[in-house]
Amino acid sequence: MLFNACNCGPAVAANFAHICGGGAGFISAVIATLAGSARTAPAKTLGRAVPEVDRLAVRMVTDNIVIQFVPTEKRGGLTIERRSGNTVPDKPPRTMLNGEWGLAMHVQSFLGGEERNVLIDFGYTPEVLLNNLSILKIDPSTFDALVLSHGHYDHFGGTVGFLNAHKGALKRKMPFYVGGEDTFCLRRNPGGNFGALDRNAILDADLTLMMAAEPAIVADHAFTTGRIGQTSFETPLRATDEIVGIFDGFGCFPEKMPAEKNVGKYIPDDFEHELATVYLVKYKGLVVLTSCSHRGVINTVRQAVAASGVDKVHAVIGGFHVVPPLGDNYIEKTIDEFRDIDPDYLIVGHCTGDRFYDLARAALGDKVIHSAVGMRFGFEAD
Repeated sequence: MLFNACNCGPAVAANFAHICGGGAGFISAVIATLAGSARTAPAKTLGRAVPEVDRLAVRMVTDNIVIQFVPTEKRGGLTIERRSGNTVPDKPPRTMLNGEWGLAMHVQSFLGGEERNVLIDFGYTPEVLLNNLSILKIDPSTFDALVLSHGHYDHFGGTVGFLNAHKGALKRKMPFYVGGEDTFCLRRNPGGNFGALDRNAILDADLTLMMAAEPAIVADHAFTTGRIGQTSFETPLRATDEIVGIFDGFGCFPEKMPAEKNVGKYIPDDFEHELATVYLVKYKGLVVLTSCSHRGVINTVRQAVAASGVDKVHAVIGGFHVVPPLGDNYIEKTIDEFRDIDPDYLIVGHCTGDRFYDLARAALGDKVIHSAVGMRFGFEAD
């Protein structure tokens, strides 16, 4: 949800550098602080026993593109199912899967007789998210957890509309995972205000806000990476700035942020709060759902390996954030790193960049797959 700046003078309104005093903004900030502390908890950390599943299916609910009329195929242990519009024989299609600049993924996992359902990210708009969930016949009442990878609008923009549409249907106290308080900070990009995640909407939906700065268990079957260290050559482009504070009820709590970030003005966004979500498929290895890779896709995968102690990477899915301005040399270094990691599949989407796809496909062949809205990637033990 986009916020409205407090009306307390042009200098403050322009920079959003301080809480507006004496009015609704201050009261909202106090209410937000009380609500946030009441139903917020640290996530259960990942121990030595890494969850393992028998089967896994990842459905792209929101992504940049829609690909029509391509048949389902199998590649070894991977099933690639493609869905198009909501069509009925002998009737004109009335609805269609929509693409947008954003990402949302529905993940089903199976272990023995247990099934778990998790929604990772919420895309840019609720209209696209809700439309696609309906066409794909995904029932949010089955969700066991929600995960938000980071505080960018193209990943959280659909959140409030989704929660409003399914209020009362979602499981009570269901965990909503974020990587840290930074997730809620106000952000801007070169185009201006880039919004802030509505903390109160999450809590008002009777969800439990789970802070997962460290690797954490998700719905018994998955784990988050926790904070992703920057150990590789990677220097991804970072197009946003963030500011610490509560402004008209939106933002991150100063007392929960590092002092070096609490400087009263916008600073470059380091995405320290970003996390990926990971599954271990029996006999196959790790499936890493990167979301956007602002900390570097190689760093993200290596953090998943380090957190789990599992060296084998079966698949990497999501946005890799290897975009054209970084240049071919950077892309080729990334491909070389993937050769070393040796995943069975690279399934690229959202913010990956077509140039990376072209060069990776030429270098690595059929293990590189382009994702699209409605595609479902099924992994299972042989």
